[in-house]
Amino acid sequence: MKIVNSLMITTVAVGLLTSCGKSEKAKENTTPKVEARSMGELKIAYYDSDSLKKYFVYYKEQDSLVTKKQLTFQKEVERRRKDFEGFVVRNEQKAQSGLLSQNEMMQIQQKMQQMEQDLMRYQQEQGSKLEEETMKKLDEISKKIIALGEKFSKENKIDVFFMHGNGGQINYINPSMNVTKEFVAYLNQNQADIEKDLK
Repeated sequence: MKIVNSLMITTVAVGLLTSCGKSEKAKENTTPKVEARSMGELKIAYYDSDSLKKYFVYYKEQDSLVTKKQLTFQKEVERRRKDFEGFVVRNEQKAQSGLLSQNEMMQIQQKMQQMEQDLMRYQQEQGSKLEEETMKKLDEISKKIIALGEKFSKENKIDVFFMHGNGGQINYINPSMNVTKEFVAYLNQNQADIEKDLK
């Protein structure tokens, strides 16, 4: 369950970093329109992390891919569990009907133990592999967002660029400093660089 929860969180995160980018679109203006975001000479801005999950196309595509892998994994676990349960029920009925010898019952018990171990091993190995793959993808995407955030900040002369979201370290920041729309547009326009670097 922990793996599934981690994967769901990761899926949401990865999916938001995905991009269709197949049709040519007019470039959006990614220069923030709000002028006054300074304390003296210090220019401060922030973006809402939840908006990346909703509007950053590449992130959303990656989330969709991870979600599909998770569903495939869950279906395979369920299929194997049903096979195991079906085997147990069939052979319990045979044993209760007296159709199995003592030797056959011992062989069936061994087979049941093997099937149960195989199921647990599959869940652990494949679940860990999927979780590791998802975390690696998220880490790569996070690094690209940080790099593009730096580039965005330099281009727009922003001195301090915060990420704001639930559970973050910033309790409140004046909404006039919000450049989420511009930053998401900037990420979407520069997603080709992210895709190229992640391959």
